[in-house]
Amino acid sequence: QVQLVESGGGLVQAGGSLRLSCAASGRTFSNYAMGWFRQAPGKEREFVAAVTWSGSGTYYADSVKGRFTISRANAKTVYLQMNSLKSEDTAVYYCAADRVTSILKGVCDYWGQGTQVTVSS
Repeated sequence: QVQLVESGGGLVQAGGSLRLSCAASGRTFSNYAMGWFRQAPGKEREFVAAVTWSGSGTYYADSVKGRFTISRANAKTVYLQMNSLKSEDTAVYYCAADRVTSILKGVCDYWGQGTQVTVSS
């Protein structure tokens, strides 16, 4: 069984920064791409960013390009550096793991519980 645990959410003013972390555990976790999704109140969950298992490939939603950076510390830890935050970035952010094609489709085998990010204007 694989578990994903997010951390690093919180309250920040518009224009500020936060870094989210996601740690995976479980003996079977290997060679998975990892990604981030978010869900704002009253809206559907949306893709934010993904990174390949090697860390060499990254993907971003247009809404966060140039502001967010996804990176991979190792096989089981991924970060999302969020800069120039806007009020519309307010959402619960979820970590996910699967093949990168599945992540880009939003259909993933493993999900974390989510961490709240609130951006005040």
